[in-house]
Amino acid sequence: MVDWNLAVATAQRLMRPGPEVSGDEARAIVAELRKHAQAAEEHVRLFTRMYGDAAAQTNGTPVLIVDRTGWVKANIAGFREVLKPLLGKMQARRPGGLGGAALGTVGGKVTGVEVGMLLSFMASRVLGQYETFAPPTRELPAGPAVPGPGESRAGRLLLVAPNIVHVERELDVDPHDFRLWVCLHEETHRTQFSAVPWLRDHIEGEIQSFLGETDMDASTVIERIREAAQSFAGGGGAKEEEEPDEGRSLVDLVQTPAQREILARLTAVMSLLEGHADYVMDGVGPDVVATVAEIREKFQQRRASGAGRLDQVLRKVLGLDAKLRQYKDGERFVRSVVDEVGMDGFNRIWTSPNTLPTKLEIAKPADWVARVHRRSEP
Repeated sequence: MVDWNLAVATAQRLMRPGPEVSGDEARAIVAELRKHAQAAEEHVRLFTRMYGDAAAQTNGTPVLIVDRTGWVKANIAGFREVLKPLLGKMQARRPGGLGGAALGTVGGKVTGVEVGMLLSFMASRVLGQYETFAPPTRELPAGPAVPGPGESRAGRLLLVAPNIVHVERELDVDPHDFRLWVCLHEETHRTQFSAVPWLRDHIEGEIQSFLGETDMDASTVIERIREAAQSFAGGGGAKEEEEPDEGRSLVDLVQTPAQREILARLTAVMSLLEGHADYVMDGVGPDVVATVAEIREKFQQRRASGAGRLDQVLRKVLGLDAKLRQYKDGERFVRSVVDEVGMDGFNRIWTSPNTLPTKLEIAKPADWVARVHRRSEP
């Protein structure tokens, strides 16, 4: 149903070249990122107070320093793992015989190209990533070994060295400080999943529920795409007093009502995780990153300014604008809750799926405090 090899080849063909560095520089950068990732682990634990045996398991999750191609291959492996149930259902519904096989081959190549185009766009922008859904195979397409069948399925921390170097040069900031600052953010994600054992399964369950609600009727999907296109063109028939769809991505619009409910829960969780990581990186920063204020100011300006018109259009269509809002809204939520009940009070958020914030609570942190801490508003 998806030609994954073609997706990788397409991404490699379309992705931008990385910054120029010598062989010695590249080795030094990789060594420094590994050192910073290890140092960031202790900084994050002390600041977040997310201790315990589970937190110690971060030692068992690999830190991979990758180039853009390595990032693409790692994400293709993750996509294949997460999408297995959905693709299996689609495969079962495909018509039999030579016609069905031919249709599947053509469709797989088209989808492979589309996935490759998406990843080529993202490959030059991602600084780091905690890959939650690393496949339980003995070897990654990117090369490094991971646990085999029957062994632990710990996530992997990916640091994309060319992109980190590109941004630190673009911002004209201290490279050593910037690299540690990035590691603090990504290490927070690794701590979140290693210290909260149920979190990975919860998110995977939500994603599988979302995919399970996918409408397999092609005519219905086409109709939703047509409606989405009309909304973007301003021809959706919405009244002036209704909330416009201009801030929603194509991915948001092509969904069933049940999927929208699931997506609201996933959005709240992702806002929490990203906002928490931003809060931690800036909270730890003043003690270990001398130029953290300068880095944050320049980085925020870069986020806000975006790039050219085509880049901005792609951001909207792919939903990346929503991703940027998750950082901002989530960080505001975390900061408000910590200010109100302290770090230990905030950490009650990791008790169970029931203590995670809703999408509405992300916007109104006091509501989460009132619900979880059994407080009433004055």
